[in-house]
Amino acid sequence: MEIIDSFLMMLNEMSPYILLGLLVAGLLQVFVPARLMGRHLAGSGFKQVVKAALLGIPLPLCSCGVLPTAVALRRRGASRAASSSFLIATPQTGVDSIAATYGLLGPAFAVIRPVAALATALVGGSLVGAAERKMPSEAGMNSCDVSENVGAERRSFFSKLGEALRYGFFDLLRSIGVWLVVGLVIAALINVLVPVDFFASLGSRPLLAMLAVVVVAVPMYVCATGSIPIAMSLILKGLSPGTALVLLMAGPAANFATVGIISRSMGKRYAAVYIGSIIVGAIAFGLAVDYLLPREWFTLPLSAGACIHHGGAAWFSTACSVVLILLLAAAFIVPKFNKKTLNKGNMTQELFIKGMNCPHCQASVQKGIASLDGVKAVEVDLHKGLATIEGDVSLDAVAAKVRELGFDPVE
Repeated sequence: MEIIDSFLMMLNEMSPYILLGLLVAGLLQVFVPARLMGRHLAGSGFKQVVKAALLGIPLPLCSCGVLPTAVALRRRGASRAASSSFLIATPQTGVDSIAATYGLLGPAFAVIRPVAALATALVGGSLVGAAERKMPSEAGMNSCDVSENVGAERRSFFSKLGEALRYGFFDLLRSIGVWLVVGLVIAALINVLVPVDFFASLGSRPLLAMLAVVVVAVPMYVCATGSIPIAMSLILKGLSPGTALVLLMAGPAANFATVGIISRSMGKRYAAVYIGSIIVGAIAFGLAVDYLLPREWFTLPLSAGACIHHGGAAWFSTACSVVLILLLAAAFIVPKFNKKTLNKGNMTQELFIKGMNCPHCQASVQKGIASLDGVKAVEVDLHKGLATIEGDVSLDAVAAKVRELGFDPVE
């Protein structure tokens, strides 16, 4: 019962901010033209690195969801330096996680978290840029393909708004929902089952605690939003705010799957810079938080947050939690009853696709293929990595669209 109470308390704290973040994320996705990304990220100079980091910080993409986006940017003309900066900054934050961080950990963490993401992205991207300038240029990689569906620009405002709401409250929530719930469950278990003095020995040695968190966080996958309640629980059990910040930075951005894919697509040297920038940057900012900033900046919000809602705000938080639960249910249940039945015949083709790691990837591929002329229906099986397409469309056109989205078709 205590575990359930702890889970519901944290859900009530986070749900209003998560809903706000999902709304903003949907608006960004639909109303910010994709062609602007490739246009401004060509070149390996510091200016492109800064642009890529600033572009990535508000985007609500997890470490697997950001990979196809970064690959697509690379193929549209973005340099390795800009792509690396984007890869480092994006998974650590997002408008949804920044809002949720403010709700559960307070304003200090909500400000420091994106600042730390920006700093690590600038350092990592600059190091990659320095190495990139020493290497021969790659033929064909700097041609900027910024083609977009022109018809999308002519849609009405309300049509775009509807798509933004669907993306934020359905597609995106389906992508991060599992990890959000997992993070809340882990946090509730820590709150209830871990003794108060368990971390006492590590609490007095922040650097050792940070190294321990890195060892755990790198192989563990947790999204930027799902890491928030875990970080809060660790602080309440005696670990320092700086150690919690290390988890918030390293957990979402540095996992074995991400590093492996970056190593294959960009090279081992760039993968080493990626992981090194995140780990060193996280520990550096963690130590700065513990030794240079007032401790009360981080304890007061938590003390206030530990009190379960009361008074007039309780009904609003509870209502937001109910809405969030209903949206989660819809995001995972509705697709099971809303699949188009494909006519298995001569007009049906199949294409295996590598690189899809989450429902966000699946939704991007399905939407992209469905936009092709001649496609009547399409199903994308995330676990099998298989797209089944019905309609009068060539498999080469489908494969080209998949590559444009940043995934690898297996023909």
